[in-house]
Amino acid sequence: MNAEKHPPVSLGTYLMVWLALLALTALTIAVASMHFGAWSVLAAIVIATIKGTLVLLYFMHLRYEDRMFRIMLLLTLFTLAVIMLLTFVDVLLR
Repeated sequence: MNAEKHPPVSLGTYLMVWLALLALTALTIAVASMHFGAWSVLAAIVIATIKGTLVLLYFMHLRYEDRMFRIMLLLTLFTLAVIMLLTFVDVLLR
């Protein structure tokens, strides 16, 4: 465990992240209504990844965690990305 406390996060930072999440949610809804065909799924995944990153960094305070914790999270996300990629390739080649 990290014995050091992280610096306080200002209310303005939380407000800006919350507004960004609202804007990205609106973008998700807009993209879903545009019907990009096969690219719709990719667009939704990219937007969800950005939103998830904001939540992890600011609301779950990952930004202030130890380096090893970040590495383990990245390894987990990489594994998830490989599984998703293999699933998409499997569906594409059917």
